[in-house]
Amino acid sequence: MASLRPSILNPLFAAVTTLPGIGPRLSQLVEKLVGPKVVNLLWHLPTGLIDRRFTPKVGDAPPNKIATLIVEIIAHAPPPPRNKRVPYRVTCGDATGKITLVFFHGHQDYLEKVLPVGETRMISGKVELFDGKRQMTHPDHIVPPDQAHNVLRMEPVYSLTEGLSLKVFDKGVAAALAKTVELPEWQDPAYRARQNWTGWHESLRQAHAPKSEAELAPLSPARARLAYDELLSNQLALALMRLKRRKLRGRPLKGTGDLRKKVEAALPYKLTGAQIQTLNEISTDMASEDRMLRLLQGDVGSGKTVVAMLAMLAAVESGAQAALMVPTEILAQQHAETLQPLAAAAGINIALISGRVKGAARAALLAAIASGEVHIVIGTHALFQKDVEFADLGLAVIDEQHRFGVHQRLELADKGRGTDVLVMTATPIPRTLTLTAYGDMDVSRLDEKPPGRKPVDTRLISLERLEEMIDGVKRAVDKGGKIYWVCPLVEESETSDLAAAEMRYRDLHQVLGDKVTIVHGQMKAADKDAAMTAFQTAGGPQVLVATTVIEVGVDVPDATVMIVEHAERFGLAQLHQLRGRVGRGGREGTCLLLYAPPLTENAKARLTTMRDTEDGFVIAEEDLRLRGGGEVLGTRQSGLPVFHLADITVHGDLLATARDDAKLILARDADLESERGQALRTLLYLFEQDDAIRTLRSG
Repeated sequence: MASLRPSILNPLFAAVTTLPGIGPRLSQLVEKLVGPKVVNLLWHLPTGLIDRRFTPKVGDAPPNKIATLIVEIIAHAPPPPRNKRVPYRVTCGDATGKITLVFFHGHQDYLEKVLPVGETRMISGKVELFDGKRQMTHPDHIVPPDQAHNVLRMEPVYSLTEGLSLKVFDKGVAAALAKTVELPEWQDPAYRARQNWTGWHESLRQAHAPKSEAELAPLSPARARLAYDELLSNQLALALMRLKRRKLRGRPLKGTGDLRKKVEAALPYKLTGAQIQTLNEISTDMASEDRMLRLLQGDVGSGKTVVAMLAMLAAVESGAQAALMVPTEILAQQHAETLQPLAAAAGINIALISGRVKGAARAALLAAIASGEVHIVIGTHALFQKDVEFADLGLAVIDEQHRFGVHQRLELADKGRGTDVLVMTATPIPRTLTLTAYGDMDVSRLDEKPPGRKPVDTRLISLERLEEMIDGVKRAVDKGGKIYWVCPLVEESETSDLAAAEMRYRDLHQVLGDKVTIVHGQMKAADKDAAMTAFQTAGGPQVLVATTVIEVGVDVPDATVMIVEHAERFGLAQLHQLRGRVGRGGREGTCLLLYAPPLTENAKARLTTMRDTEDGFVIAEEDLRLRGGGEVLGTRQSGLPVFHLADITVHGDLLATARDDAKLILARDADLESERGQALRTLLYLFEQDDAIRTLRSG
């Protein structure tokens, strides 16, 4: 891809080590903070300002304020030999008074070089009073007076990582900016004029050199312009991928409805209105000539699995096969067990394929799939291994979409001819995030709970009442209850006072013996499965101490109590997923959120939201409001895009405009061949929209 990138961008995609002052050691810190390329520094905008323009005389410099002073170096006082705790001191001054510069672990030869006795230097830093005398500890800047222009300014402050100084990073950003040039304008001229925005290059320069607090705001002109560029690249990339998908030939899969009727008759409840509407949307997509690519968002317990089954039956009714791909072996097993009785009611064959099926059994299973004898196949990513061949794969369903990449989705679809794809997620996603992540898909939402599903009673309880909680758990166990107890860490660490899963397990084991078991992320997969299976089995352990490995999809219908320890440390989406594990079997569920007082305002707002509503979509919007787009849903883990310049909690209007702009651009110039189209290609390269660029190149 790099070879086709416009050469004007090449300096921005060079390694950070090409910047002056960033050698191999510092480059590791810069890479950890922002990334390995020059362009990554440009996207890391300042978070604050230091005003270094205040230049009093030494005798007038007020304490606890940053000042820039012109001083003469009077004397050096190195610490006595072998006494590292005494700092190195340098006395300086002007006609109005003296100030001592203090350096801990200072190197004499270096300090004598930068602060030569008898010469004049400009120093800048915080003035302090110690024993009634002025001092400055580790000045931020020491320069000859002729370099005053580098110091006397509003200095931008950046968020940093340990070991990386502001001075070094600021210098790196200045060098990165020096590598930028004005690029061909990709924005619509009329829109840009209305917004009163400068060009890309000037906006970037202004964003890194704010002159006031107001210019740090996300809606200040320079920052809004850059945010819009990033959002436009995102929306244009998604629109290109959607356009390409529309060009791919699908094939009509029209079910007869016979198998669906049999399964619906076997269900112990009627479908909800939301399920019926979603199935109608899916059936219409499947019956059309175009390939389906639909996202099904279902809140916890909204009945996605049944919708997926009925959709797969439509494919089987039309003579094709269907596949259901899930992220873990436990989930694959669970889906197979849930769907087996429904398949039996319909008189069709379903099979589970996993890494554990080996040898002759695997060969027989692969042959049955390849011959079409198996109608529905359930599995993990084992499904798209080369030796898995389908007779005719008509529909691929992908559960917990955010655990799989786009390429895995395509690999599975490529195992069939014009295969329809339905992706599902149990994590409700705010509407703005849906636009940025799934704009290439059609979206359905299940926002109703099946009848008979009782609300979960959610309570907030202080950890000061822990002993009472353990007594309550013992009483619930005596009555036959099944209980989850979730902890945020696996074992005690010196830096953390959190109750760890291992420790909580030991405490509960003393009270309950073998009625308690444990599952955490550092266990082997087979041990995890064994503990989960034991907990699911009647007569097995009744309390499961766990880390968040149980968050998604694990189904134990008898579990009625969910205890989350240090709930204030969890995100809203995570707490909502955990609560969804209980009250599934028709019995009322209870969720106890244990917190350590005092709570921050943010934590209090999160826990109160959990107590007051069970609507996952309301919770998702609140999560976005409280945490911002960068962190919501654990963005980095969830396959949602990470924005550097845009914040969709603030830039929602710009996102909507970018979406409309992208549609209009492709309606007029689908191949981006016009003058503006060529500039937009540069924009896609600038924001590394690789998939969209591949789409353009492949025509």
